[in-house]
Amino acid sequence: MTGDPLLDRPATGPDSRLRLLLLAGSGEARALASALAGDPRLAVIASLSGAARARAPLPVPTRSGGFGGRAGFERFLDAERIGAILDATHPFARRISARSAAVAAARGLPHLLVLRPEWAPGPGDDWVFVDREEEAAAHIPDGATVFLTTGRQGMEGFANLHGRHLIFRQIGHAEAPFPWPNGEFLVSHPPIGVADEIALFRARGVDVLVLRNAGGVENRAKLEAARALGIRVVMLRRPPPPDCTRVETVADALDWVDGLVTP
Repeated sequence: MTGDPLLDRPATGPDSRLRLLLLAGSGEARALASALAGDPRLAVIASLSGAARARAPLPVPTRSGGFGGRAGFERFLDAERIGAILDATHPFARRISARSAAVAAARGLPHLLVLRPEWAPGPGDDWVFVDREEEAAAHIPDGATVFLTTGRQGMEGFANLHGRHLIFRQIGHAEAPFPWPNGEFLVSHPPIGVADEIALFRARGVDVLVLRNAGGVENRAKLEAARALGIRVVMLRRPPPPDCTRVETVADALDWVDGLVTP
């Protein structure tokens, strides 16, 4: 027995519904969970990694935490008799998405990656693109106040931002002190509107905004605020997606699922 009610359920039974694993962690995943929860043709199980924080419980059975590598992931698929994988993790969940695509291909499981469009600069934007956190320093002058919204993973890549004041947005309680003497955590609670971001950036004297190219509408307010205030944006490019079937929208993902269960 694992202690996890999802894993300890018998792996056999009369249920003929398609057992769908929803890899969650994005707004699209929440919308998909809501749309699929009542479908009598499906038994949906959502999974949230340790890095993903749900604002509210998802409306389907949900497990949290890692799988324990590829071997643990495959054991889970076997125990739950998963028949298809729908990956709606964060666009920067590179390892999870790569592993899921590789395992699905090896097993011949239907698999789909939901990857929303990237953000692109428009008139009035001052953006520079970098591939790694360490590269941001080349585009940020000494003495600048830098607002970072990149998440804790990869934070160590900004250790070279000496001579700048760093404000690192933390969603929820900061679990440890700020690691360097030239910065601080700022705890925020989404959703955060454009007017709120403008007021915050003005009050804190923000000169540069650093973020990942997550895309989507939900988190765009900070970019609108940066445009309004003429603040430079240092944008981390996305990692290359795995070689797999991909869609950009919830509607297209729902069509894919429907195609799996419609005779």
